[in-house]
Amino acid sequence: MQTFSELIAACRTVVKEIMPWDLIEQLNSQPNTILLDVREESEFNTMHLDNSLHVPRGILETSCEYGFDETIPMLVEAKKKPIVIVCRSGNRSLLAAKTMMDMGYQNVVSLNTGLRGWNDYEQPLVNNFGETIDIDDADEFFTSKVSPEQMNPSA
Repeated sequence: MQTFSELIAACRTVVKEIMPWDLIEQLNSQPNTILLDVREESEFNTMHLDNSLHVPRGILETSCEYGFDETIPMLVEAKKKPIVIVCRSGNRSLLAAKTMMDMGYQNVVSLNTGLRGWNDYEQPLVNNFGETIDIDDADEFFTSKVSPEQMNPSA
């Protein structure tokens, strides 16, 4: 049995990660890059990278194959295209990238530090209306809100 942290560490051994400044460079040199946001709908609606494709982690596998209600043909046909997977902090994107690699995707990477790091690098995020999000508002959104009850009592 593995803990979440151990699962993430295992993914890091096989999934390539890029930093926010690398993503900027990639978007400039490879404009056909698919930005795949695997966060939950409410997170995505609040703020995301402009022009990103939203596929929540929970339906990723069925979105990547034909024959399902969640199928996204553009994604099914992107097995060789550059895909950068993003989430809040870079953990869910690692899990998603590993899954997609297992499904035959050949050019997937995870955004290390996630959108939290993207915002720290002072890069733009937009809401569902295409409006740019204030950096300080994004900082507040990305700040951890773990309650005392959620902490390990033996730590």
